[in-house]
Amino acid sequence: MNGPVLVTGAAGFAGSHLLDHLAREQPDRELIAWARRIPPDVSARPGRWDQIDLTHKEAVRDAIARLRPSAVYHCAGYPHASGGWRDSARPLRANVMITEYLFDALRRAGGGCRIVLPGSGTVYAAAEHAHSENDPVRPRSAYSMSKLAQEQLALRAVDEDGLDVIVTRPFNHTGPRQTAAFAAPSFARQIAAIERGEMEPVIRVGNLTARRDLLDVRDVVTAYAALMATGAPGTVYNVASGIARPIAAVLDGLIARARVTVTVAPDPARMRPDDTPVMLGDASRLRNSTGWAPAIPFERTLDDLLDYWRSSPAHPD
Repeated sequence: MNGPVLVTGAAGFAGSHLLDHLAREQPDRELIAWARRIPPDVSARPGRWDQIDLTHKEAVRDAIARLRPSAVYHCAGYPHASGGWRDSARPLRANVMITEYLFDALRRAGGGCRIVLPGSGTVYAAAEHAHSENDPVRPRSAYSMSKLAQEQLALRAVDEDGLDVIVTRPFNHTGPRQTAAFAAPSFARQIAAIERGEMEPVIRVGNLTARRDLLDVRDVVTAYAALMATGAPGTVYNVASGIARPIAAVLDGLIARARVTVTVAPDPARMRPDDTPVMLGDASRLRNSTGWAPAIPFERTLDDLLDYWRSSPAHPD
């Protein structure tokens, strides 16, 4: 695997952390970053950046034919699990269509490329136990439906086209750079804004009783890189901690780090109609294949998340 390493969605949450990891751990590899919009601070980011719109099939074909990568991390797509079934077209277009265009381009370019596809643990049917990869799937939102369809494209590409694709099902993850549309960064953003005197000392929250298998994003991208090295094509791997924490524990941990006194108020607008009581993953297959294990303590994740929002300008939530 001596050709370029391509990261799609490189300006996004997981993609940006993956770039950092690859640049640090594989400094001799040529690193290519694709984004629909080039970030303004691109000169401070690793890799060579190309502005590519993955919804344009011919542009993707041409770019892959020129690049001929030996490894692709396909992080591009629609990241939001909220929204239920109100807008099915957007996640299907953003997750399924662009994946088909990428696979089509890689098929045309010939063999020799290995692909890691980040999916989602939200595809599983609701259960109280830790999900293994053999558990039943039952998408509960348009987002999770699109991620399952994306998986099926990948598995078909392995069986019928001989592409070397590894599928992951990461469970919830957070950390610096995650948008405040998600619970943990929303809490951290609000605390940082309260500390700066930009809003009243009240944190608006949704459901705090749900329990989530919450990883640090930097552990997640380490798992992706490990699977690129030793994962089996056509195999699905959970990326999970095996610990289900109540959302309330995340909030309590961030409030304990606040420099001011804050109170908590329920916000009906933040309640998800499709919220699942427990989401918990079993990553035994991943550990057995790669030796991977989470390395970043929960406390450091909270520290870094809050510090990120303290150093960021005010953002709409």
